[in-house]
Amino acid sequence: MKKIEIFETAMCCSTGVCGPSVDSELLRITNLMDSLKDNKEIKAFRYNLTSNPQVFVVNKTILNLLQSKGNEILPVTMVDGTVIKTGDYPTMSEFQAHCETLDEAESGSCCDTSEGCCVVDEEIGVEVESKTKGPCCGGNTGCC
Repeated sequence: MKKIEIFETAMCCSTGVCGPSVDSELLRITNLMDSLKDNKEIKAFRYNLTSNPQVFVVNKTILNLLQSKGNEILPVTMVDGTVIKTGDYPTMSEFQAHCETLDEAESGSCCDTSEGCCVVDEEIGVEVESKTKGPCCGGNTGCC
């Protein structure tokens, strides 16, 4: 079983929808992590410096990175205890390179179900719920 851990900077929420503008990267990561909740082969965890400070202290790798490089190193992504990316969230390709069981359905790509349809919001570059029929979100979450 693979274990994905993302250690994030201090923030009020992990969704990216708070504040004056929407953060499309946080929406993408939230969507991916939500889709992994029921995955039997991958366990995914997100730790926020505000909400989970103790996790940053007990993980020696993260603690050493923070002490040597500062908070600018965040977010840090680890797979099975190995750092795979710092300073930014991994792309879907980077996740797939380290987690062979991560497929397109879990990436939030679209499928052809007839319920709960989604479209890509061009302004933020992510799928959002639509009231009209069209391509639908996939993965273990059902729809956006």
